[in-house]
Amino acid sequence: MSTIDDLPLFPLGLVLYPHEQVPLHIFEERYKDLMAFCRTHDVPFGVVLAEEGSIASVGCTAYIQRILKRYENGSADLIAKGDERFRINEVFDDRASYYTADVTLIEDTSTEVDPATRERMITQHMKLLELAGRTVRPGLYQTDQPLSFVLAQNAGLSLEQKQEVLQLRTEIERVNYLVEHFGKLIPQVEQQEDVQRRVKSNGHFKDFPPEDV
Repeated sequence: MSTIDDLPLFPLGLVLYPHEQVPLHIFEERYKDLMAFCRTHDVPFGVVLAEEGSIASVGCTAYIQRILKRYENGSADLIAKGDERFRINEVFDDRASYYTADVTLIEDTSTEVDPATRERMITQHMKLLELAGRTVRPGLYQTDQPLSFVLAQNAGLSLEQKQEVLQLRTEIERVNYLVEHFGKLIPQVEQQEDVQRRVKSNGHFKDFPPEDV
């Protein structure tokens, strides 16, 4: 397994997937230092989920893809792109103004997936997008990347669920996870849509008992 020593860490309230693009606003001095170091040395930094004073054990390396805007105070808006997953071995707070970590890169143990299950996941995702009023783009599903990571970016997952998907080591595990998730979420969204339609058309529910009896 490949390792990276002293990977600069950027704890955030988000989960980043391989090949995913994410906008970042850099304003803290330590993260200005981090980005300057990464740009100067052309090295990645590690995005890791931070919640309630702790960080997840698995994250994703990222590279600065482009700078969108620079501010006079040194802050910047930029786009970062996820690259490889990693597991933290040890975190250090005394080697730079920001946290660094020795990490081990994570690879899938299997890329195989059942075609029928994969197609079911795609159909469910398209249905969810339609219910949410989003445009369905068929090209989204035509990718050489693990499709589970692509769809998990916009699948109605909680942060905890997104982290669970990130940590799964096979594509079939992730596909099965999303199929089960969509199977629970879509009926909830459909019910909500039905309730909204009934409210708009009737103004109230005639089958509900009156509040004051």
